[in-house]
Amino acid sequence: MPDGVGARPRDGRGYPVPAITPWRDGQPQFALTDHGRSANCALERRCSVCGEFMERGPVWRVVGAAESTAIAEAVAAGRPYRNLAPTMEGPGHRACMLYASMVCPYLARPNARRRVTADGPADGLTAAAVRGAARGGTGAVVGFGDYEYAVTAERVLFRFLDVVEFLPHESAEEHLAELRAELARAAGAQGR
Repeated sequence: MPDGVGARPRDGRGYPVPAITPWRDGQPQFALTDHGRSANCALERRCSVCGEFMERGPVWRVVGAAESTAIAEAVAAGRPYRNLAPTMEGPGHRACMLYASMVCPYLARPNARRRVTADGPADGLTAAAVRGAARGGTGAVVGFGDYEYAVTAERVLFRFLDVVEFLPHESAEEHLAELRAELARAAGAQGR
């Protein structure tokens, strides 16, 4: 577990709660995104998982099957990729996104299904975030050279530019060795 994730508040089971997760009646709502928390992360260049500052340079996010396929096709063809349809999924540190891909049931396995529907207007952005929707297919942890964002009255929207790393997975446990190596690099950089 990345140090920043380990320092996050925990739910009653002991699970760390991501920085963008809303709370209701003292309980985290894991499948939802809090507008204010997400806006703060975007405005202050903070990781959507651990909430800590992200240095200038690449950022990462976890993508589902449809976007993973589009990115794989662009990379294979040597074409640039940019998500023209904005997403509400914010960026994070590489280690945090590798970790999130493994511990979030929906992100980790192709047959996992959402337990709740995300809040938001019916404009297509939350179409995949409905109760019962499966991730399906191959997911991926993807590094991007940069991102853009817009904070509207109802949501925070992100677009990602310039794929710098593409780590596809059927089951996210495939990233365990990469996560361990990333955590070791971070520990070495901090002199631990």
